[in-house]
Amino acid sequence: MRSKGFDGMVCSIAGVMAVIGDRWGLLILRDLVFGLSRYDEFRQSSGITNATLSDRLKHLETNGLVERRRYQVNPDRFEYLLTRKGWQIAPVMPVLAEIGDRLGVSGAQAPPMKFVNRKTGAEVRWSFIDQETGEQLSAADLAIKEGPGADDLVRWRLSQGEQRRQKG
Repeated sequence: MRSKGFDGMVCSIAGVMAVIGDRWGLLILRDLVFGLSRYDEFRQSSGITNATLSDRLKHLETNGLVERRRYQVNPDRFEYLLTRKGWQIAPVMPVLAEIGDRLGVSGAQAPPMKFVNRKTGAEVRWSFIDQETGEQLSAADLAIKEGPGADDLVRWRLSQGEQRRQKG
């Protein structure tokens, strides 16, 4: 059974998930961030079926995350490139990789990749930084507050979580 989607939901996270599409869309974006760009490369990297890959590439293109560019004629062959909008997804990749490494879910005995500063070669890690003090925070230090675009459902979600924390 297919879900109704996220139409009408006021949620930035749901919006990003909608433009990505699904797990395959995220893996295609991973490959694009890593520098792959051609159909056969995506197939080899993920084992995705032709039908699924074609569908997900069209979805990502329709949502403005990738653009298709011809690199060969007779026969026509295309490569896929991240757009400016698509590059906005790139910071999620090292975060997901680091979480996967911490959870030990990569299928490898050690982290299969590391993210480094291109200029220095030093490893980089993600973190939450307090914009006023510069202090590094943990996820437990975060509170989620209502933003200017919040609707009644967002306010309800936040109030439910706050009530549980107060009981807690």
